[in-house]
Amino acid sequence: MDLETVATYRRATSRADLALAPGERFVAGGTWLYSEPQVGTSGLVDLTGMGWASIEEHDGGLRIGATCTIAELVAHAVGAAWPAHPLVSDCANALLASFKVWNSATVGGNVCRAFAAAGMVSLCTTLDGVATIWTPDGGEERRPVVDLVAGNGVTTLADGEVLRAIDLPAHALRARTAFRKIALAELGRSGAVLTGRVDGDGAATLVITAATERPTVLRFDRLPDAATLRSVVEAAPGYYSDPLGSADWRRAVSVALLEDVREELAA
Repeated sequence: MDLETVATYRRATSRADLALAPGERFVAGGTWLYSEPQVGTSGLVDLTGMGWASIEEHDGGLRIGATCTIAELVAHAVGAAWPAHPLVSDCANALLASFKVWNSATVGGNVCRAFAAAGMVSLCTTLDGVATIWTPDGGEERRPVVDLVAGNGVTTLADGEVLRAIDLPAHALRARTAFRKIALAELGRSGAVLTGRVDGDGAATLVITAATERPTVLRFDRLPDAATLRSVVEAAPGYYSDPLGSADWRRAVSVALLEDVREELAA
């Protein structure tokens, strides 16, 4: 889509270039930005010129640069030694995007867009992802991805803040994982995405995304029994209704599918 209000474009190559003028917005892959009119946007600042490494491994963990494409992350995870690697392609496929989108859309862009059905949000919250954020004053802040997403399409990023990278810790990458997804239409947007992992010490993390307006992360010292899990999932806040599913339906399928996740992880 042509962005008729945009009059300027510049490619950032240094941190000084990230200072936004009035009306400017950051762009990386641009797959969402160019999908609809951007009223009030008069300039674009391209982050892809910053030269950030797409993926770095260190101390058993993974650092994903904000401009890393979804395709690059999926390719890196294929056959990786860390047990959680299947969750990467699972969450990427939950987006139901074409290979063209995968090769342009960035992990950071998907997280910063913060839609309820954002597959990279599902991935990063399940694996305890922590975002490194550059602040306009030249500082740096670290914030769990679960706290970065404040609602459906809403983040806690302040004006001028830039997502630099997301770190996935070694303990989460070593975990066993499970994944379930449902949509009202075969090729429709996810109505509920249910994920989970069990760490080496037996601690369990179970996550609801797409069905709730922001990620719902449930943590247990051990996998809970079915009755306990059902009670917690039914009582979780944030289930919502839209044309792709009612709140009651999202709650019901989350109960059923997260139980599937629990049983798989318990096997």
